[in-house]
Amino acid sequence: MNIALIAHDEKKELMIQFCIAYCGILSRNNLCATGTTGKIVSEATGLQVSGFLSGSQGGDQQIAARIACNEIDMLLFFRDPLSPKPNEPNDMNLLRLCDMHNIPVATNIATAEVLIHGLERGDLDWRNILK
Repeated sequence: MNIALIAHDEKKELMIQFCIAYCGILSRNNLCATGTTGKIVSEATGLQVSGFLSGSQGGDQQIAARIACNEIDMLLFFRDPLSPKPNEPNDMNLLRLCDMHNIPVATNIATAEVLIHGLERGDLDWRNILK
């Protein structure tokens, strides 16, 4: 599976902890991420993460393009709902694309854990059929 990782600044440490906890599952998949998130996850876990630009420079739009082309199977997007972001319209576009293309998406750790356990059980194997 191709899994994209994005984390707002206030949620980057949470993304690191999540990836450390589920390193075994994540290591069996292809990971990509926005610039800073990918770098810190890779450094903290040793996971191979393909990096895009940072989110503010268009990395989230690069991931959105891959979603639109059915090249992403899951998005883990740890958002900070309390701090307004200047690129929030891009965030909404990203979530809209996930809805349009039936991409499982988690915007918080609780949902991310449900998705990662489902991935491990094979609940997301239907994504391979679509390809």
